[in-house]
Amino acid sequence: MSFDIIKEINDAQKKPAIVDVRTGDTVSVSQKIKEGDKFRIQKFEGTVIRTDRKGSHTARITVRKVASGVGVEKSFLLHSPLVEKIEIVRRGKVRRNYLSFLRERSGKSARLTNKDFDRDAANTLEEVVAETVAEDAAEIVADEKADKKADDKVEEVIAEEAADSETVAESKNPKGAGEPAE
Repeated sequence: MSFDIIKEINDAQKKPAIVDVRTGDTVSVSQKIKEGDKFRIQKFEGTVIRTDRKGSHTARITVRKVASGVGVEKSFLLHSPLVEKIEIVRRGKVRRNYLSFLRERSGKSARLTNKDFDRDAANTLEEVVAETVAEDAAEIVADEKADKKADDKVEEVIAEEAADSETVAESKNPKGAGEPAE
């Protein structure tokens, strides 16, 4: 029972729409940055070298790019409110989950082989799935509330019947009338 409650809370913290980001993808991540009282959107484009806890509300990706000859890596929590949008630019062909070997490479040797993919479909893939999952979750919650109301109604009826049966028993057996005489 308590595990179900924890799962519901975790699912409630997830964003409804996340694209299917995989290791080896070149992605453009739009992130909110707060400067003083203002917010701005900053884009970070690079190769995903690691994906962690994909189905969890703590799902994370690590993105690497080379800026001015220096390798820069950033980790993004996929369900963070600061991550505005993740867009897949290219899909790379890889056979590992953690591409740490790219840190030692530069130039052509750091490139990954591209895979053909439908960019529009990849960037909207899980929105439809997330909407149906959210609708299913809403239906489940509504069903549970209806079940709880029905259970409460049954308990009320049982309590009323118990009270009625006590009053009927008292009217049939007034105190002292049903006791045998000695």
